Amino acid sequence: QLKSLYSKLLALIGLLIAWPVMLLVAVAVKLTSPGPILFRQQRVGLHEKNFTILKFRSMRQNAEAATGPVWAKQNDSRITPIGLWLRKLRLDELPQLINVLRGDMAIVGPRPERPEFVNVLNTKIPYYRQRHCVLPGITGWAQINYKYGETIEDTMMKLEYDLYYIKYTSIWLDFFIMFHTVKTMLLSRGAN
Repeated sequence: QLKSLYSKLLALIGLLIAWPVMLLVAVAVKLTSPGPILFRQQRVGLHEKNFTILKFRSMRQNAEAATGPVWAKQNDSRITPIGLWLRKLRLDELPQLINVLRGDMAIVGPRPERPEFVNVLNTKIPYYRQRHCVLPGITGWAQINYKYGETIEDTMMKLEYDLYYIKYTSIWLDFFIMFHTVKTMLLSRGAN
């Protein structure tokens, strides 16, 4: 499939270009807070199959030990000082290029959610399951068009963008989304 081909090609190019930055980020994470460099978490992917997403750790180790799974929010107290910058510059997402090479994700698609939340959202939001008919992405139409989501209402709004993307998906829409994602990263502002 064409999308899988260019996603993997771009992920490989991205890793070749970004590895010096990734090395610096890895050192910064290790030196500034105890715990692993990479954060691994279960997410729901294509056809509702779970996979392990990779990120640079931006939160304290065992951040959910006392609370259990909770949605991340802006100005989250669990985020480390270096993690704040990683998130602002989207550098915490770079290891997901490995997820793309593994075939778990595409460069563009609906952002993958955690199984604990998907179970709830499937029952509360009509058509929520539809977003799992395509590979999840590192970036997506919802991410460039809507603010950081913290509530069910935000999730419903983002779902509208995800369903639009699924209906009108094309290589041109993907490249438009990638262009705006890179622009947002470079200017470090805009939707999350």
